[in-house]
Amino acid sequence: MGNTMNQTIDSDTQVNDKLSGLEKVGYATGDLACNLIFSTVGAFLMYFYTDVYGLAPMAVSMIFLVARIWDGINDPIMGVIVDRTKSKHGKFRPYLLYGALPFTLLAILCFTVPDFSPTGKLVYAYVTYIGLGMVYTLVNVPYGALTSAMTQDSTERANLSVVRMFFASVGTLIVTYGVPKLSIMLGGGNLAKGYQQTMTIYGIAGGLLLLFCFFTTKERYSVVNEKGEKAGFKDIIVLLKNNKPLVILSLIFILMFGIMSIMDAVGIYFFQYVLGREDLIPTYMVLGKGAVLVGYAVTPLLLKKFDKREIIFWFTVVTLSLPVGMMFLGKEHITLLMILRVIHGIAYSSTGIMWSLVPDTIEYGELKTGKRREGITYSIIGFFFKFGMALGGLVPGVVLSMTGYVANVAQTPQALAGIRAVNGIIPVVLTVGMLVLIKMYPLTEAKCREIVSELRSR
Repeated sequence: MGNTMNQTIDSDTQVNDKLSGLEKVGYATGDLACNLIFSTVGAFLMYFYTDVYGLAPMAVSMIFLVARIWDGINDPIMGVIVDRTKSKHGKFRPYLLYGALPFTLLAILCFTVPDFSPTGKLVYAYVTYIGLGMVYTLVNVPYGALTSAMTQDSTERANLSVVRMFFASVGTLIVTYGVPKLSIMLGGGNLAKGYQQTMTIYGIAGGLLLLFCFFTTKERYSVVNEKGEKAGFKDIIVLLKNNKPLVILSLIFILMFGIMSIMDAVGIYFFQYVLGREDLIPTYMVLGKGAVLVGYAVTPLLLKKFDKREIIFWFTVVTLSLPVGMMFLGKEHITLLMILRVIHGIAYSSTGIMWSLVPDTIEYGELKTGKRREGITYSIIGFFFKFGMALGGLVPGVVLSMTGYVANVAQTPQALAGIRAVNGIIPVVLTVGMLVLIKMYPLTEAKCREIVSELRSR
């Protein structure tokens, strides 16, 4: 089992697995690049398609549905391709170099209104949106897998992932507050022009940041295939069958991104209809995003003293504070709710550490199967977190519909109960399930060091 693949390690990295500050920042700019583009898509494309582009809401929903179905096919294909890659730039970094330009171009095209017939515009929207998603996968799967080739130090990976998520959150902030202002300012009354020019700026910035990521990172750990055995789709089944930590982590990602998607989507309903304070929504958003950045800044200090799995567990416990508050608190408790939002945001920074668990499952899989499948592993994780986001988009709509929600009117007691449920009860239940899975996750940092030592001895 141990002879099918051989790990090649640079001589210097056998002594020092630490990464420089520049390399950590350089790697993190890759997620900043991705978020500048895909956070804009996630937050504003629905509105752009319906109110600027001119598509019917149902047509937009179908575009998104078809794209998610294609993701289920496209992600594992990309994982296999990555694991078969061999180039002078390494296994993962070439996709940052060659994916930067098409990522930029498709982002701009996605926010461009063509002078086509209604049918032509619909086809154009399908092609550009699905095309952008495919290029995102082409860049993001190898980008995520790159951490496993940069260092084998479990704590160092956690620090790297925290820096990555800090930059990703900065990207989200830039998008959340920059896109609405820039689209109006640059459009001069023409929102179609404003969105196109805004995405031109963000797209070019994203492309340049991907190139910066490429030039400042290094693959220290690569795999030589001695028997010519190529990665294939059968490896997905082999991994899921033999890699219990990967299966547990995939389920955690479903719940984590499901909770995130639900709470991001329904907070506005809580403030508008339960509290009657729609004016506080921007403050609520700023406090949450800003608190996450504080959490990312504090986390490296905690990683010096505590096992990252325990940090994730207890931070996740603390995230229960906000949904529990939304189950019981009302307009007379707004200050307390804002405090809970800050506490929740700081604790939610544990998502940064969560990404550092993925490379650990790669090495566990290599130990068990004799095959190191970084691309396939990240494509599996990518599929499950997208699945979680899809559920996070579905659940609020179903609950609100079942409880009689009607937009822009005073809500019935049943509808208000539904709004509290999607803000409180459902996130609490999903978080408890997530805590159970985290406790089941078997790879402590000591165990990870044993695995790396065993792999190197082979």
